[in-house]
Amino acid sequence: MSEPIENLILEHLKKIQAEQSAARARDAEVLARLSGIESAIARLGRDSAAQYAEQVEDRHAVDALKARIERIERRLELT
Repeated sequence: MSEPIENLILEHLKKIQAEQSAARARDAEVLARLSGIESAIARLGRDSAAQYAEQVEDRHAVDALKARIERIERRLELT
């Protein structure tokens, strides 16, 4: 009677071990996907910052052009 019980326990342990292996595989996949999402979010933030920097540079360029036009108008006495 001892042998069937030992076999039953071994079978249960094998199933538990298989489930743990499957859980580890799922965890690894989830971590890999999470890493990809984090990288994408970082890229979005970087791209957004770069676009904002371009907008600021454009504003400075427009301000400089406005200042030049105002100086030209004053010199020509148009205003």
